[in-house]
Amino acid sequence: MLRSATSNGANVDEAVAAHSRKDFIHKIAIAAKEARETEYWLRYLDKSTMTTISVSNYLIEIKHILNIITKIIKTSQEDTIKKFKI
Repeated sequence: MLRSATSNGANVDEAVAAHSRKDFIHKIAIAAKEARETEYWLRYLDKSTMTTISVSNYLIEIKHILNIITKIIKTSQEDTIKKFKI
């Protein structure tokens, strides 16, 4: 979980330095995949008996992060389509 959670931020940071819009969308999409993996592990911990720590706040936060990243991807894709529309 730690790897996917920290990779999410690293991929967003890489996207900021992307060489093109296509590269940006690709890197942000990877960040979304990492966020989904983090959400999976949080749900797993929430249902397991491995820990007594409550992860419900983290689940809410990762859902917010996923919503933001998804919106960034959709907006970037729409802007690309508009840019090349004749």
